[in-house]
Amino acid sequence: MENISQEELNERIALLKKFRSLLQQQRDKFKEYLNVLEKQETSIQNEDTEALMAHTELEQQVVSNIMNLQKVIVPMSEIYNKRGNGMEEASVKEIKGDLDKLQVKVLAQNEKNRALLKSHMTQLREQIASLKNPYKTSRSIYAEKSHVGTMVAVNA
Repeated sequence: MENISQEELNERIALLKKFRSLLQQQRDKFKEYLNVLEKQETSIQNEDTEALMAHTELEQQVVSNIMNLQKVIVPMSEIYNKRGNGMEEASVKEIKGDLDKLQVKVLAQNEKNRALLKSHMTQLREQIASLKNPYKTSRSIYAEKSHVGTMVAVNA
């Protein structure tokens, strides 16, 4: 076992705590994202366009938060791996495992929502295409040139 100074030990502990905290935040954001996607699925099925729009906006915010966290986590992970001498704490492994599982669930739910939305869009296009315009073959009375008088006779 290597001998490290108290200062080095304190730095490693602080690094571990920060890294674990970031991973937990990311895990929470992925859970939030999965929740949004599940609610979005319900909105798609119910054809609730207002709720669908709200969920889409919320989804964009959550994805943005995840991406911002990822920008911090990647370099922190590299520092953690270098400073930790390849030894990973069990809690960090557990959080990473949870993150991997959540990522798979999020991707599956996202794909499911896309397929459902695509199906609904196809149905709507078919419905629109099947609608018949009752005035398509008839001419508008406003488009016809009719003979009208240009002079008016006034009797006094």
